[in-house]
Amino acid sequence: MKRRRIFRQLVPAYLILIILSISIVSWYSFQIMEKVYLHQTQSNLETQAWLLEKQVLSLLDPPDHGAIDLLCKEAAHGRKTRLTVILTNGEVVGDSEEDPQKIEDHSNRQEITEAYHGKTASSVRFSDTLNQRMMYVAIPLTLDGQIAGILRTSLAITAVDDQLKSISLNILAIGFIITLLASAICFYLSHHFSRPIKEMKKGAERFSKGDLDHRLAEPSTTELAGLANAMNLMASQLKTRMDTVVNQRNELESVLGSMIEGVIALDLEENILRMNQAAADFFEIDPALFKGKSIQEVIRNQRLPELIHQCTTNQRTTVDDIHIYKNNGKIFNTCCVPLRNAQNKTVGTLVVFNDVTRLRHLEIMRRDFAANVSHEIKTPLTAIKGFVETLHQGNVDKPEETNRFLGIIQKHVGRLNSILEDLLSLSRIEQEDEKKKILLQEGKIRDVFQAAIQICQPKAEEKNITINLVDEEELIAKFDPTIIEQAVVNLLDNAIKYSNPESAIQVKGTQSRSEILIS
Repeated sequence: MKRRRIFRQLVPAYLILIILSISIVSWYSFQIMEKVYLHQTQSNLETQAWLLEKQVLSLLDPPDHGAIDLLCKEAAHGRKTRLTVILTNGEVVGDSEEDPQKIEDHSNRQEITEAYHGKTASSVRFSDTLNQRMMYVAIPLTLDGQIAGILRTSLAITAVDDQLKSISLNILAIGFIITLLASAICFYLSHHFSRPIKEMKKGAERFSKGDLDHRLAEPSTTELAGLANAMNLMASQLKTRMDTVVNQRNELESVLGSMIEGVIALDLEENILRMNQAAADFFEIDPALFKGKSIQEVIRNQRLPELIHQCTTNQRTTVDDIHIYKNNGKIFNTCCVPLRNAQNKTVGTLVVFNDVTRLRHLEIMRRDFAANVSHEIKTPLTAIKGFVETLHQGNVDKPEETNRFLGIIQKHVGRLNSILEDLLSLSRIEQEDEKKKILLQEGKIRDVFQAAIQICQPKAEEKNITINLVDEEELIAKFDPTIIEQAVVNLLDNAIKYSNPESAIQVKGTQSRSEILIS
């Protein structure tokens, strides 16, 4: 809708009202004055007619046409009034301005018709004979209770019209002057009243721009002063609430920003409302770019929409692991919780991601380790059990066989002891208090490699396996030489054990961004 300024709405409205009022008053005044003038003219004509009544009656019994006509002309001499005498049959027998014999029958004239009924009648109409507007007054002439004729007086009311026209022009001129004065007053008042409104508008614009410390001045008008006070109070309360909201938002941002878990808030259409920095880092995205977009556009995973759907459908928490396969793959323990507002109405879903990739890998490694250790322990135990049972049953008669069995048993016991030593070493490494006792010293990784190769070289020579040290760079780090050397020996021992005869083994150390990889 097209908007206009207040004074452009008020001034035309007031002008229309003023012009309409002046027009109505002028028209009503003109009508009243016209009635007054016409009534006065009618009274004068009626008085003149009654003054001539007796003279005309004396000439009607019997009718003396010549005398009546002469009386009309003499009585109207020097006056503007026209006198006419009409008989009951409509014949004109006397007229002050025309020859009666040339005048047509007047029985059909309105005032004549009414006068035939015994009452004074009048009418105003345009005269074709005189070519001007006329007023006619007719009185009945009665002899012995019978109407013997009609005496009609008439007068041209052009002068009255001219006088009324002059008065109307004066009224219009005065009305025009009043309209101009009223327009000036309206213009002044509209500007006077719109000025404080403009000031309040400027203040409201400052409020909208965040300047809630600004206060509006109180106008002199009671209503506008009340509005200004209400707006000032609104700004004060709004500032208080805004400060509260900002503080709460900062607290929420601090909490979300300090969390190591990723948090994403979704609406009912599964569009992203908000996410913390941890979630953005998990999925390597910019929160500002993906706000308002579907969660499926951000995280490509089949299981995640199922968890969210179950949460929104059942209105309860759902938890499960999801696998993200980009960037070497990650595993997130995902918890979906219904998101509710202050009225406890569900407005979306809160999804919390916890990176459990390392934990799950460790769990897999523990399971595999337990299975491998069980296998490694079971093999020598089975052998020991078999040889012990054989010896216990006395099935071996020769001493050399007994010694051979005991040697095998001793070998497997040594193997078990080695396995137990490895387990004890791992246990010491995993214990936090033992970690603190591990002394780290700076050294070259190459020295560890050479020591491990020297230990494993005899076993490699039995299978004609060559061990090559690939040392592309001098790697220096802080470590426990004994533990690292044992780890490299274990790796080499497995490599020799599972490599084909006359093959080659490479020992290599590589520096990455945050660690040294030994392979």
